[in-house]
Amino acid sequence: MTESSRIGRFGDRARALLESGTAKLEGDGGKDRRESILRLSGLGLIAGLLSAALVIPLVGGAGIVARDAAAGFMSLPNHLEVPYPSSRVLLTDDSGEPFGEVAQREREVVEFDEMSPWMGTALMAIEDDRFYEHNGLDLRGVLRAAIRTVQGDMQGGSTITQQYVKNLLIETAETEEDVDEASARTITRKLTELRYAIDIEDRYTKDEILEGYLNLSYFGAGAHGVEVAAKRYFSTSAAELDPGQAATLAGLVRAPSYYDPINNPDETRERRDLVLDRMVATGHLDAEEAAEHKEKGLGVDSTPRAGSCAESEYPFFCDYTMRWLLESDLLGDTKAEREQRIARGGFTVQTSLLRAAQDSAQEAIDRRVPHEDSTKFSAQAMVEPGSGRVRALAQNLRYGFDDEEVGTTSINLAVDQADGGSSGFQAGSTFKAFTLAAALEKGLGYGTSFNSPKSMSIGGMTNCEGGTMSSWNVRNAGESDEGGHNMLSGTKGSVNTYFAQLQRRVGLCETSETAEAVGVHRADGGELGVWSSFTLGDQEVSPLTVANSYATFAARGMRCDPRPVRAIRDDGTGERVTADSHCERVLKKQTADGVNHLLQQPFKGGTANGLDLGRPVAGKTGTTDGAAYAWFAGYTPNLASAVVVGDVRGGEANPLQGVTIGGRYYGIVYGGSLPGPIWQESMRGGTADLEAKGFAGSPGSFGNPNAEPPESKDDDSDSDA
Repeated sequence: MTESSRIGRFGDRARALLESGTAKLEGDGGKDRRESILRLSGLGLIAGLLSAALVIPLVGGAGIVARDAAAGFMSLPNHLEVPYPSSRVLLTDDSGEPFGEVAQREREVVEFDEMSPWMGTALMAIEDDRFYEHNGLDLRGVLRAAIRTVQGDMQGGSTITQQYVKNLLIETAETEEDVDEASARTITRKLTELRYAIDIEDRYTKDEILEGYLNLSYFGAGAHGVEVAAKRYFSTSAAELDPGQAATLAGLVRAPSYYDPINNPDETRERRDLVLDRMVATGHLDAEEAAEHKEKGLGVDSTPRAGSCAESEYPFFCDYTMRWLLESDLLGDTKAEREQRIARGGFTVQTSLLRAAQDSAQEAIDRRVPHEDSTKFSAQAMVEPGSGRVRALAQNLRYGFDDEEVGTTSINLAVDQADGGSSGFQAGSTFKAFTLAAALEKGLGYGTSFNSPKSMSIGGMTNCEGGTMSSWNVRNAGESDEGGHNMLSGTKGSVNTYFAQLQRRVGLCETSETAEAVGVHRADGGELGVWSSFTLGDQEVSPLTVANSYATFAARGMRCDPRPVRAIRDDGTGERVTADSHCERVLKKQTADGVNHLLQQPFKGGTANGLDLGRPVAGKTGTTDGAAYAWFAGYTPNLASAVVVGDVRGGEANPLQGVTIGGRYYGIVYGGSLPGPIWQESMRGGTADLEAKGFAGSPGSFGNPNAEPPESKDDDSDSDA
């Protein structure tokens, strides 16, 4: 057969099919309607000739019509990118073990040979029974669509490939306008879809197209792709679908909401039975087997929707990670790009979460501050010194959005407000460590001594603007604290009047600037207040901030930005991007070494007595004025942690005095009485698999590391030793 006669055959067939359709219409609608259709019959003819033009060369006079009709069509965009389907963002711990996933479109991509063979046959039976015979354009379907279109009813006749193209255009749409354009019921959109379908058929095998279609399609109830759909409706995998289940899912793609098996079972069953009949008609299923499945119910066994941090094993760490990614340039240069990347998903995040640390922190908190006690809270953060890797975020209150449910909150109490946390909690005497650092950085030695009475008035300090502060009345917490003290004894006993005088000697501004340098900032995002009581921790901060600033000492003066991510891997390409640490030196090594030595003193009969770990450790208790909040912050050379305990109704109005927490009565909660044991148990578990390193550097850099405190004096004069 010549090329011209082949074109003529396609044209004749187009006319025959069109006239067959109009003849039927004449019987239904009369002469006027027939004449209207005939005036537009060229559309059907062009559709047939276009189809012919796309599959054979244009030759001879008989091909002129097809050539002219196809010219504009062939000039349409002809290459459609096929991205990896949008899916979940998978979160793993440091070792690569998954603990959660987040998805605006819950989807799990599976290969075609991992799907039940019934799924493909069911889909083809109801949507495109000639899928393996055509090249993306089904002439019969195109002509049928043309006939119905001129009736005023825009119809598809779309092949699976064309439907796949439409889904791809919607999937890659960046705006609502793009979505509307991809879904528009117009000839222009249909022609564009046809042109792209030819390209897809040229570049991919039929199995690859089916795989892409089944992974991309929406099946309702938040299920994108056949794998999640199988789980959602039948609690099985795509590989295990039987003919009845496959028929149910294949019937959904036309109208997922209307044929929802959970909410509209009658309509779904009718649709499933139609698909089963089509599977019999196309020779893919025996009539007897189809009858057996039609006699059964739908067999719905639903799995609840996942894809959010609420379902994560560690929901608060998940939430913090996703917020961090939204601000990180790892996913794009602008926030809009990052939002789109997260919405598209399809990547795996290896977080810095250390499961041993996270689990031990959670268990320690739950044991001592149960979440059922709805008025008290405890939160903890763990950070790796020298890298800023966030190893754990734990709290007693469970993740939830129902304010009326006891013991739940959506607020991540361990982090800053901007990261999904609270406005912070006054940190108490944990801030004394920053006064020590400022003093050592200035050149003062361990022997710097002051007579430290039970109470005193401190005046003469100036803020960073040079303004003179009013006198400040400060008192010690314990009777035994008063007397002569140096840095060693003052730190060991956490003597308030000693540190007030040390801060005055160093300078209030210098002390606050040192705190900022090592990583201290307010949880609410405001500026640090430079007030006389700064050394006693009158600033509201988060546990993560305190833990990370203490990690600066452990890292010998290197401050690193806290980060919960180690690397991101694209699930489609396998490309891996590492989240590098952002660190800078903010203290001299000798200064940090000196702080490390001083913060070991509380464990030697001081306020942290009995809280050691059986390995080198440094730390500091913290109890705010009136016991509004209680803290413990401490570290080894390879892990830093901070714990806070307070009242959810506000510590200032509800101090930790005369309270029962976790079945134990406390006359007053000190940093060493409740946060300290939580810290100790958490750190034992968190460091169990870490090397028991010692602190580097010489403790003698600032004088005698074992200097005795001076004798008590009658006045508040000071001296340097």
